[in-house]
This record gives sequence, structure tokens and C-alpha cells, in this order.
Amino acid sequence: MKRREFITKTITAGLAAGTALKLGGFSTLWAAEPAGSAKPYDLVAVRNGEPEVMFDRAIESLGGMSKYVKRGQTVVVKPNIGWDVSVERAGNTNPGLVKSIVEHCFKAGAKDVYVFDNTCDLWTNCYSNSGIEAAAKSAGAKVVTGNSERKYRDVQIPGAETLKTVKVHELILDSDVFINVPVLKHHSSARVTVAMKNLMGIVWDRRYWHQNNLQKCIAEFAALRKPDLNVVDAYRVMTRNGPRGVSEADVSLMKQLLVSPDIVAIDAASTKIFGSEPGDIPYIVMAHEMGIGTMNLQTLSINRITL
Repeated sequence: MKRREFITKTITAGLAAGTALKLGGFSTLWAAEPAGSAKPYDLVAVRNGEPEVMFDRAIESLGGMSKYVKRGQTVVVKPNIGWDVSVERAGNTNPGLVKSIVEHCFKAGAKDVYVFDNTCDLWTNCYSNSGIEAAAKSAGAKVVTGNSERKYRDVQIPGAETLKTVKVHELILDSDVFINVPVLKHHSSARVTVAMKNLMGIVWDRRYWHQNNLQKCIAEFAALRKPDLNVVDAYRVMTRNGPRGVSEADVSLMKQLLVSPDIVAIDAASTKIFGSEPGDIPYIVMAHEMGIGTMNLQTLSINRITL
């Protein structure tokens, strides 16, 4: 598949595979004409606002959080809290966005809202220095750890050829509603990490994935427990040296947000922010072919909101 040529300035990110992603900014996802007033929307893209305000507009456009969270239900919100870095480094999900999502869940009548991640760095530092623990607790969420193997249960992946069995955190298996909140960024192994890749934070053993066709494992696992809602934080975007990043120089202020119940569609849309195409990312193609969701954005009703 040939990539489009973009007018805007591009930033290249070196990848392990020897290729590069081009950061296309607004000219990629926002090139198409805005969708009409037809509803319901399959995906909402918002730009030029603060994370909390952009989410307010996006969830309202989709019909409100009560469409996904019912009174008395238990909700698990899964951000990326994997790295012991500051908010400005953009290695983790924006804490203000996490707080806003938790607040919307409670307004919709949620009984309990849990926030957790199986971190890569020491979990106490990740939770604290990301700002997510404090933000989530201030909104009333119960922040729990993901570092205890006894909290994970063996689950078989239906139809999987590579990732047949995996230990999944009990919150994902037992909660009524699952909201997936990744941060969009470059990844040295997966090329780009978004919603499907963020699910690696709900399993116990990630080493197997990296040792046995990472791209295929990402796609196969997405068939197990599709999130009820996916919210992609593209406010600050790490354009190189991901997933941890080296410094703030790796980060571009994009001020964008994507929301969709379709995990494949939202990953496909996220590639546009990098100036890439969904077909350039193997796990997106695999998940599309498995019928987990669609990467054909032209078939979707997309609401594009500029603040």
C-alpha cells in the first residue's frame, strides 16, 4: 500500500524494523470532510482542547456515558500507567483525562470505578509520578495494583493460533464495563501503540508476546474481551524512542482525542495522526481480518469536532 504525501512538516521515528512513521498531524485524520449529522457515530475525533473538555464533547456526541455505564454497575478504567515518567514525557495516559472519565462513570450511576495497570517500571513510582493515582482517587475511583499474580486467572483465547492461553486480571473478567484509555505513542517493537497494545497491561506475562510474534498476539488477544469504550489520549504524543521515551524532546503537543467502541477502528484512526496508514501496522490488519473490528474508516460515521 502506498503512503500519501503530506504537506505538513513530518517527524520521522526510527523503528526496529528499519522503517519510519511520519507524523502527519491534523492533515491526516482531519483531511476528510466532516461527517454529517447522522447518528449514532462510530467514532468521534476532537482537537484543539484540553483533555477533559475534549472528552466531555466526545462522550456527549456518542450519546453520553449512560449509554455505556448503567446504574449500579462496576467499571474498570485501564489507562497506560506503565512508566515512571512525568506527565510532560507522555509515556502514560494524561491524568486529567482519566479523572474526567471516572467522573462521567459516577455521573452515569456506576457503583464502583477501578483504575489499574500492570506496570513496566516499579508500580508505586509509576502510579505516583504519572499523576494518575492522585487524579483517579480525587474523582472517587479505587486505584488497585496490577503487580500480584494471584489477581490473574487463566483464560483461553477463542480461535487463537499463537496466544492460546493467558492470565488476565480479575478486574477485567469480573467488572460489568471495561473502558480502555491508552496514550498514543511510538513503539520500537509494535511500531505504534494504541488501544489494542494497551491491553498488554491487563495480562500477567508479557514476555511470551514479545517472544512469539508480538503483532499476532496483540491481534488475537483483542478477541477475548473487547472494551466497551476506547478513549485514545493524543494530547501529547511521543513520536520517537517509545514506549518509554528519553526526554520531552520526543514529544509533540497534538491536542487530539479519539473515542470509539470499536478497538480496531480507533487504532486505525490513530495511525493517521502519525501520517501512516492502518495497513502499515500488521496487528491492525490481522484484527480487521479476524472480524474484531474494522480498519476501513471510510465506512464509518465519524464526528470531527474542532474546539
